[in-house]
Amino acid sequence: MIRVMLVDDQAVVRAGFRFLLEQAEDIEVVAEAGDGPTAVGLARQHHPDVVCMDVRMPGGDGLAATREIVRRSAEGEPTPPAVLVVTTFDLDEYVFGALEAGASGFILKDCEPEELIDAVRRLADGHGLIDQAVTHRVITEFARRTAPPRSAADEAAAAAQLTAREAEIVRQLARGLSNAEIAQELVVETSTVKSHLGRAMAKVGTRDRLQTVVWAYQNGLVPG
Repeated sequence: MIRVMLVDDQAVVRAGFRFLLEQAEDIEVVAEAGDGPTAVGLARQHHPDVVCMDVRMPGGDGLAATREIVRRSAEGEPTPPAVLVVTTFDLDEYVFGALEAGASGFILKDCEPEELIDAVRRLADGHGLIDQAVTHRVITEFARRTAPPRSAADEAAAAAQLTAREAEIVRQLARGLSNAEIAQELVVETSTVKSHLGRAMAKVGTRDRLQTVVWAYQNGLVPG
């Protein structure tokens, strides 16, 4: 079972998400919080796999909570939960802040129920995700704001860290493709994609797929 925690200051929103998610046989909601500080404590107590996080909450914002939750702050916790930011706006400072804080995915509140369930499953399986409606704008703008000035030589040096195959897989990842879709595109086994991607992430020092996509934009592997 995928263990989920819901964080939103509106009880009706949490109730709606609980109802939708628990229609899936492989998902259970193990905790709810109405503000960021409470969410941090409950995450340490219940060890969810995925946290659905609202970032605009009067009782304590979701940015600080996201930053704390993704840290391995609970003794004995092997990996922190993935944070899925559920946002109303597809391009605002809160989204950028959540990305910087370590969120693994973003989805709009007006998404279809199946999209929310799929997002939770993807994050639980280790796949970062950004809603298709915001992918290009969020990543390119965030990369533009956070990347230091780079010359063509800098970008070439960054790309040189990867083999040709690793670089191609990272580019496909930046297109939003899953491992299976990349494997089909490149006519290789899914396990081969996973191995290449793991080595690429180790070389460039990224912790997850979403960070790897940001790195690709910042370093010129993907045109902004």
